[in-house]
Amino acid sequence: MINLMYIVLTAMLALNVSSDVLNGFSQVEDGLSRSNRTITARNQALYAQLQEFNKKNPEKGKVWLDKATEVRAATDKLYGYIDSLKYEIVRIADGEKADVTNIQNRDNLDAASQVMLPPTGSKGKQLRLLIDQFRNYMTSFLDDPQKVSNIQQALSTTPIKTKKGDEGDQKSWEETMFENMPTIAAVTLMSKLQNDIRYAEGEVLNQLITNVDLGDLRMNVVEAFVVPQSRIVMRGTKYSANIVLAAVDSTARPVVYVNGARLSNDKGLYEVAATSAGSHEYSGYLEVLGRDGNITRRDFKSSYMVIDPLATISATMMNVFYAGINNPVSIAVPGVPESSISATMTNGTLTKSGDGWIAHPTQVGAECVITVTAEMEGQRTNVGSTTFRVRKLPDPAPFIATTDAKGNPSRYKGGKPFPKAQILAAKGLDAAIDDDILNIDYKVVSFETVMFDQMGNAIPEVSAGSAFSERQKAAIKRLQHGKRFYITKVKATGPDGITRDISPMEVIVN
Repeated sequence: MINLMYIVLTAMLALNVSSDVLNGFSQVEDGLSRSNRTITARNQALYAQLQEFNKKNPEKGKVWLDKATEVRAATDKLYGYIDSLKYEIVRIADGEKADVTNIQNRDNLDAASQVMLPPTGSKGKQLRLLIDQFRNYMTSFLDDPQKVSNIQQALSTTPIKTKKGDEGDQKSWEETMFENMPTIAAVTLMSKLQNDIRYAEGEVLNQLITNVDLGDLRMNVVEAFVVPQSRIVMRGTKYSANIVLAAVDSTARPVVYVNGARLSNDKGLYEVAATSAGSHEYSGYLEVLGRDGNITRRDFKSSYMVIDPLATISATMMNVFYAGINNPVSIAVPGVPESSISATMTNGTLTKSGDGWIAHPTQVGAECVITVTAEMEGQRTNVGSTTFRVRKLPDPAPFIATTDAKGNPSRYKGGKPFPKAQILAAKGLDAAIDDDILNIDYKVVSFETVMFDQMGNAIPEVSAGSAFSERQKAAIKRLQHGKRFYITKVKATGPDGITRDISPMEVIVN
């Protein structure tokens, strides 16, 4: 329709527009106005169907009525905006007494351009953007590709080539619609656009009416199912299960009987206090009213297990705690979230750290008792406790920090040949516990080196803190290949603040 009019209007630009042609546009405009009123009435009837269904079944109908209301609001807003543009164009053509239904200067070629196109107006571009937005919004409701394609074509705003071939110039949608367009033709094209907008509204409303029944399942097999929240529960909590029909209609819930008693709720929720440990069975049946008015009965049977409260408490490093350091601890209660678990400890402090806990005992030789409580069914319950022995940290071993042939960090702990150059390059002496269970660094406070002269006399030299002193380095430089010396009287302080004497080490110079 638009393409045919475009051909006619293009021919009109080369001729004086005759009154017959203008009268033809007036007749088309009248026909489109009647068509718009008819489509509007039809859409109103569709909307009334959704309103009526919502009154009868608001649980199913409200969601689709709400969507239909949004669709109508978007359509009326764009439809009304186009009406306002019609009036602006006619007002420029006829003056303040403009009447869209009775245009006097129908052949005015400037009014549409002044309102819709630069430099005097920009509402053509604004209208194009609104149509694009409306088109995308409407097609989002549709599943039928053919209906989507029809709306996309009817509300298309793609530029149009003015010449054939790849090199042809393009005109924007608004230029094609309103440039040098007689007033009556511009108004007629806008009425056609309003007609397409109402058509899109009607397609969407029809889709929404169809969607009302999409959630109704047509079943030829009906079975009862027991859906427990958990088959294993703790004593002191509740066993909960939903007893339902497969694909059951939420607006026609079944009546459920368990162990001969009817459930007091219409959701099929079965709850019973878990007072004793062990396996518990239950059975029953449910009744549902079929479409034919007959009652259908389905039996069910299920079971659940009740276990005593149990907390899992384990030391991450080993089965004892060491005084003076942070001991990682894992605490878990099966079936209870971490946020509902709390714990306390004697002979020290216990704090939450990320997904675990940190135990920091104080007194060596005394025991630590960790007690765990958990919140279940709104009540705080003691779920277990574990006792740990507290030991003093073992002594560390001294070593000289160096690097291997590949440049990786290495620790020389004595007893085998060691290059003199690496000894002299080392900063001094370090100490640590690194027995694959604990990995704790100590700070060396002081140490001595003992070397022997040719007469066998021991020559001790004192370190500069944890570093080799200059006298020690000078003595090491004088040692020949295969000679050895001893590092003794090593004192080191650990994270527990205790300074202790640790074992000596033998260094063989290579």
